[in-house]
Parts: sequence; C-alpha cells; structure tokens
Amino acid sequence: MGDPSDAPDVFDPRLYAAGIPHDRFRALRDRAPVARQDEPEILGWPAGPGFWAVTRHADVARVLKDSEAYSSHLGATQIRDPDPADLPFIRRMMLNQDPPEHGRLRRLVSRAFTPGRIERFAATARDRARELLGAAFADGGEVDLVRTVTDDYALLNLTDLLGIPASDRGLLHAWTERVIAYQDPDEPPVLDAEGRPVNPRSPAMLAEMFGYAQELAAYKRAHPADDVMSVLAASELADAELEMFFFLLTVAGNDTVRSAAPGGILALAEHPSEQRRLWSGEVSLDTAVDELLRFHPPVLSFRRTAARDTELAGQKILAGDKVVVFHASANHDERVFADPHRLDLGRTPNPHVSFGDGPHVCLGAHFARLQLRVFYEEVRAVCGGVELAGPPRRLVSNFINGIKSLPVRPLEPSAPRS
Repeated sequence: MGDPSDAPDVFDPRLYAAGIPHDRFRALRDRAPVARQDEPEILGWPAGPGFWAVTRHADVARVLKDSEAYSSHLGATQIRDPDPADLPFIRRMMLNQDPPEHGRLRRLVSRAFTPGRIERFAATARDRARELLGAAFADGGEVDLVRTVTDDYALLNLTDLLGIPASDRGLLHAWTERVIAYQDPDEPPVLDAEGRPVNPRSPAMLAEMFGYAQELAAYKRAHPADDVMSVLAASELADAELEMFFFLLTVAGNDTVRSAAPGGILALAEHPSEQRRLWSGEVSLDTAVDELLRFHPPVLSFRRTAARDTELAGQKILAGDKVVVFHASANHDERVFADPHRLDLGRTPNPHVSFGDGPHVCLGAHFARLQLRVFYEEVRAVCGGVELAGPPRRLVSNFINGIKSLPVRPLEPSAPRS
C-alpha cells in the first residue's frame, strides 16, 4: 500500500458525511499503518502534495509526543498547506508552535484554566443544560437536539468561561462556523478576486475576530472579573499572542463540546442497552464520558510536518513530508481496545487520544469533560432515555467530527427502552 492508488482514501472530507470510515481505517491499520495519501482538488480547494496517514494508536501517540521529529510549527496543523504568505501569521498560535516556545505560551494561558475556576462554572452549566433540555423536551415530541440544545449549551458555556456578553454569542457562532465548517457545502466559502477559496485562518478572515478580542481585553483590564479573558488581558501576552489565544479558545473551546455532546447522545441512542446501563446508574458518568469521547472523538485528524528524515512503522519519511494522525482510527485500534466498535460505558482503562497526547494535549480537556458530564446527567434527569427520530446530518470535514442535525425523541421514564 505504499502506492497511493493501493491505499483506501481517508482524505476526502465528503467521506465523513456518512460517518467515520471505519472499514478504510481498519484496512490501513492492518496493511499500511503509515500510508501515502493523495491530496486532490476537492470542493474548490487546490490540490496538495499528499501526506502520510498514520492510523495505529501507538504510532499516533508517538507522533504527537515527539515534537522534535514531527513539528507543529513547520507547516502548521491543518492537512491543507496554508498560503506561504499566511504561514508566519498562523505560526503565532500556540497550536502551531513547538517547544520551548509552545511551553511558554501554554504556561501563561494555563493560569487562567485553574480547576477552581472551571469547577465554579459547573453550577451555571448545569442550570443551562436543565433549562435548554427542559424547553426542548417539554412536549415529549421530536426535536433537533443540535439546534435546540447542544449548539447553545456549548457556546453559552464558553461565553461564561471567557467573560463574553451572552448578546455576542452570535458573533462567536459565526466565527466558529467560518473556521470549522469551511469544507461543508452548507457554509459557502469566501472567494478571492480570482474565485479561489480564502483560508478561514488567514489574516483577512480573522481581522474582525481579532479586533473584538482587543476591545474585550481593554474592557477586562478596566473591569476585571472571574473569567479567562480577564486573566489573559492582565498577563504578559503580547497583543498578537492574545489575539491568537482568543481565536484558539473561541474555536476549539466551543467546537469540542459542540461536536462531542450530540455525538455522545447519538451513540447512546444507537446502543440502547448501554443507555440503560447509564440511566440505571450501573456505570459511572466519568467512565461513560471517556468512552463516548473515544467512540465519537470531536477531532478526526491533526497534521504534523517531519522536521528530519525519520522512520515510522517501518516507513521512511523525509524531512518536510506531511504526517497526519487520525484520532478516529487510533481510538478504534484493535491492538489497544478490545472489541473497539462496541460501546462499553464501563471500559477501563481507556487510553483514547480524543484530546491528543504529548505537549499539545488539549488544555481545556477538564472543562470539556465537566460540561459533558453535566450534560449527560441532565439528559438522564429530564427523561427516561433518548431515541433517534431520524438520521443525523454530519459535517463535511476531515478535521471535525461534527453533527449538524440530530432528530431525537425523549422517552418517558416508564416507557420501554428496547
């Protein structure tokens, strides 16, 4: 399978509109765990030079941990190559840096993510989940859980954490959609003068968001509060660094829960016996949250660039080659997870890589887990279970494992749940 024509395609973002292509990933894990992939022009985005797809858990973890061999800085972290003119700008973001500079920025921003501050948001998140679910399930009929509950739940929790007025949540939603859904036909791309799509991470596309970040930081310096932006505004971050952190927190902080929450409910609805175990208290919420994250990871893939000639799983990789790890494949690797396609809410240990690994492990993982635990607790409290009322609509993306629509119907506590 060293020849791209022999390896199953896992690049095309349209594949993921039908769900994670588990059959293709298994073929790669078994026969070519580091496989060459073509990168053709798709959906108006230009062709690229191709990349190595890394699909086994051990190899994914190795790449994520070894920043000396596999750099986040050289070509940034998206599969598509950024415009060379935009690359210096994109490299300002912590996500696109390597140690030691990455560590300096991470230490600065981690001061804002204290366990105490995050735990104080638990009560607010619970009230919000209860209110949204209560309104959505009030008449017991069919609802789109994404539109009525999970989009607002994730977004409003983020505005609380950052200290953004609730009235501005529409701005955050629009900015997030522009960045996350850029491959999806439902989110028409912004085109340049020659009719080519403009990278949503380019300086021109982020100018409005960055201007807002600076205005908000100035307000927080004058009126500090118990929120993340107040801490960042008073820190030693340069203006450009603060802008990039605002971008990262707005997009990653929102979309992790926005993707994972409906994904978890979809998994429970498709596995009623496991749903019953959770509703009855037979399994703990903590193990359930991690298993649902393993089963439906919010992020599908991340890119690195080889900093030197190296070898991975017997495959020679040259300096400058793109190396893309697939979290969704690693989380279903039979070498690590027994019966990986079976949802087991009591699974332990559960070394999934849904929040990454190594120096770039997700800074907000604790906050995300807290929100998901609270959300599932409140779903359990408001109804006797959830069943699908129609097929989900998934995001067209090879990056985010998003769900655009999830029609569900709540079950009465006394109703049969088979």
